[in-house]
Amino acid sequence: MNRPSFTPFQRVLHWLTAACVLAMLFIGVGMVSTITPKYLTLVSIHKPLGMAILVLMLIRWVVRLRRGAPPLPVDLPEPLKLAAHLSHYLLYILLLAMPLIGWGMLSAASYPVRVASGLYLPAILPQSEQLHAILWDAHFYLAFVLFALILLHIAAALFHLLVRKDGVFQTMAGSRSPPSP
Repeated sequence: MNRPSFTPFQRVLHWLTAACVLAMLFIGVGMVSTITPKYLTLVSIHKPLGMAILVLMLIRWVVRLRRGAPPLPVDLPEPLKLAAHLSHYLLYILLLAMPLIGWGMLSAASYPVRVASGLYLPAILPQSEQLHAILWDAHFYLAFVLFALILLHIAAALFHLLVRKDGVFQTMAGSRSPPSP
């Protein structure tokens, strides 16, 4: 059975975002686990990559609102459909919120957000040590929530590919071959 798929543009946005987010998670882990000079290198990558993810997610959000998503299989149990919808909403929320929280955290600490040579973003919050601390904690702990949600997303994709064989995975992978019966 052939299922409707995401558009090629949606698939490119998905996989580009996935690569950026996975890189960002590893960079973030490296940042919080080192005090060597590599820390500054990681931070200099983390900031513009976070802004790139924010831009990608804003584009994805607009495209998703305009183009939608292929329907889930009709025989998928309702609790799994609900879990799929809620997890996607939460992924979108976190992937939009994390860069904004990071930007706000840096603004509250009066740290510039350099996105390219000579290009800095304006502060979005006033300087405040207390606000910086709150946002740092939020950014740190929400990264763990995001990581867990990504693992769940990957597990669900593999469940659809290897167990249910219902074509859901192929809607994002871009495969034209029908799933096995």
